[in-house]
Amino acid sequence: MPAVNFQVTPSGNPKFEPYIAVNLLQTNIMVAVATDITTGSPRTGLYRSLNGGALWTTTLLPLPTGFTGAEAAAVAYKFPSTFIVTAHVFPGAESGTTVAYVSTDNGETFNTPVIVDPGYGTYINNDETNLAVDNSQASPYLGNIYVTYNHQFNVLNASGSTAFLSRSTDGGNTFPQTTLLSNENDQVERPDVTVGLTGIVYAGWITTNQGSTFYLRRSFDGGTTYDATPIIISNVVLVPTVLPVPGYGFRVLTFANLATDRSGGPNNGTIYAVWQDYRLGYSDVFLSKSVDRGTTWSSPVSITGAPQGSQSFFPAIDVDPLLGVVNVVYYTNRLDNFNLDVFSARSIDGGNTFTNQRVTTTSFNPNGTSTTAAPLIGDYIDVESVAPGGYIATWADTRTGSLAIFVGYNTDPV
Repeated sequence: MPAVNFQVTPSGNPKFEPYIAVNLLQTNIMVAVATDITTGSPRTGLYRSLNGGALWTTTLLPLPTGFTGAEAAAVAYKFPSTFIVTAHVFPGAESGTTVAYVSTDNGETFNTPVIVDPGYGTYINNDETNLAVDNSQASPYLGNIYVTYNHQFNVLNASGSTAFLSRSTDGGNTFPQTTLLSNENDQVERPDVTVGLTGIVYAGWITTNQGSTFYLRRSFDGGTTYDATPIIISNVVLVPTVLPVPGYGFRVLTFANLATDRSGGPNNGTIYAVWQDYRLGYSDVFLSKSVDRGTTWSSPVSITGAPQGSQSFFPAIDVDPLLGVVNVVYYTNRLDNFNLDVFSARSIDGGNTFTNQRVTTTSFNPNGTSTTAAPLIGDYIDVESVAPGGYIATWADTRTGSLAIFVGYNTDPV
């Protein structure tokens, strides 16, 4: 059967960098977020569906006092009816602060935002948020919230950039503990975090300075302490900031993406890392996995089956918590070497083999209707499993003439 797409946001001013979460107990309830320029300045758009993604309500989350914009939002679900949204809010080019919004009524209302980690002038800027909630069925730390972000320091001078993680054990009311994950001498982009079946926390990041590397640190005590020495998942060959395709102008940053199998099935405990990589001379999506709690990792393999020389990028991953199906989505120009589509790569055998399917129902021009190259289409897209066996992807798309948020899935079996 063909793929199914739904438009989440109306056309008009751009919306990009979408992220989505699904209520595990009532999978028809979904909450998505994105950077939304509806009012002319960036805000956190909040989109809610009560019918599995076909219809959406749209609103903008309020800014904390003293802030003028927001971006880089993420959202996660927490048992039984809670959704947490994180975002980077700012009064200008610096002073960026990471905040969290909490809804306990399935996304209908959200509380006043809580400061996760504040920014300070040209000294500290906390950007590129990500998060995970411990919904693991055998975890003694059930309900813990882990927020990762890019902590930039000496913003005016050296522009240092590190991976930070903040933890909440009270449902997002406070975030009293913050951990420096990476080395302060490395440059990093948006880190990621995932939680295993028994509550083991896996936090990862990719360095962007000389000798780029995908690193991992683990916590076996609910985020209180982490490995003293980071584990190397793989070396990474960064893709060009602008992909070498005539007519492209949008930036492509390389982020870490992690997911764990919490299903209790044959591949329970497997950890998956995916990223875009230029080792073949073009951007492709690679995967490495660990079956021993992150101690050792398999050799990276391409999972797209895309034609040589095509560009596949912005991967996102999730694992079905009931069946263990691995769901990866990514942008690609594989159909005509210019226009973009979203494809999924899915595995039912623990990441050994993948089946790729088109998710978009029509290709789109990343420049929209403009005759000049767009400088930005966002920096990431997302996918969430809809257990058992389904998934919903979300991305930014110009098929209506301007960047708008779409969701979609493919009804073909894996």
